[in-house]
Amino acid sequence: MMWQDLVFLIGSSLSVVFLAPTLRDSDACVPLGTSVPSMTIGYVYSLTFASLGMTFSATGSFTAGSMWALIALFRSPGAQSWMLTRREEMALFVLDTARWAKRRATGSDSLDQYEIDRPVYDQAAD
Repeated sequence: MMWQDLVFLIGSSLSVVFLAPTLRDSDACVPLGTSVPSMTIGYVYSLTFASLGMTFSATGSFTAGSMWALIALFRSPGAQSWMLTRREEMALFVLDTARWAKRRATGSDSLDQYEIDRPVYDQAAD
């Protein structure tokens, strides 16, 4: 065993220990934008370490990625639905993307979407 394999295993084990309270806390709310990329990185590192023959590091990274997967499943906002991608959130994302694309195509400023309240005395003059 290489000493680097042990160092990476210790680091992954520490991250699992530090993530455990988040998983146990029923009031924790971790956005999917945090947990899903962290989960993906853990799994990619696991495959990378395995391809290098660093089995302990691969196991540690897989375990850390699995902890993030559990956090994404149980501690994301709206986790009671048991789905990582909810239709309502996807619809909102599609609408926001369409709005962004329209603004880019027309060249309008993003501040144009806000209405500015004029003072009362200016409205009386109209």
